[in-house]
Amino acid sequence: MTRELDTGTDDLHAVIDDGVAVLTMNRPERRNALSDAMLGALGRVLADVEMDDDVGCVVLTGAGGAFCAGGDVKAMAEGSAGGGLSLEAVIHRQRVNQRATSGRLWEMPKPTIAAIPGPAAGAGLALALACDLRYAVEGAVLTTAFARVAFAGDYGGTWFLTRLVGSAKAKELYYFSERLGAEEAERLGIVNAVFPPDAFDSEVMARARRLASGPRIAYRYMKENLNRAVGGELGECMDLEVTHHIHTALTRDHAEAAIAFVDKREPRFTGS
Repeated sequence: MTRELDTGTDDLHAVIDDGVAVLTMNRPERRNALSDAMLGALGRVLADVEMDDDVGCVVLTGAGGAFCAGGDVKAMAEGSAGGGLSLEAVIHRQRVNQRATSGRLWEMPKPTIAAIPGPAAGAGLALALACDLRYAVEGAVLTTAFARVAFAGDYGGTWFLTRLVGSAKAKELYYFSERLGAEEAERLGIVNAVFPPDAFDSEVMARARRLASGPRIAYRYMKENLNRAVGGELGECMDLEVTHHIHTALTRDHAEAAIAFVDKREPRFTGS
């Protein structure tokens, strides 16, 4: 059963399909470049699906064969970006937007997937990097892009990319802003897998539905453990693991999994 969500704008479409919230950035004429309406809607919808018990996994993607071109450089050139706000107001607004979008994708206690059907650049790439998993179509191109438009970078991309590829490689990718093919991005560990166009949607959704039907409490704590693992102190991370491990041992999902193991069948998780 598919349920459409009201995003309040045509710049973002959102549906819940079999436990998966699919959020589609929808400005294909500009390769889904970010707009104020899109960012506001994305923040609101992410907050809603985080609290929605019908949602077990979130997929972020783009319309028209692109993921997201990042900031709308054309609007910047036209002088229509910023809306006449003061410098302090612009900085504060973007800080709020970043936490509500890329920050929430990273922190929400549900698996998040970036489905990359085409180019992902700048802040668009940062949104993809904020997700737990990234799947790209053959031929997709990824680039930090910021140096080419004399920007330093935003939406957490420097932090996310450094965690994925290390400091030296992240600096190289930001400084030179070269275009990475999907296959090279997979080799570097930036994307998890690359699929041919005719199988892309089905492959991504199969993984998303598997996550949505999985042990949701276990995934919640698993994600927190993994997010803390890089940069966290070993003893603190191990202590947190123990707390979460014992907690999940008391769930119905664990009991069901143990019985299913004995019965030699697949478990039927309920998220409780």
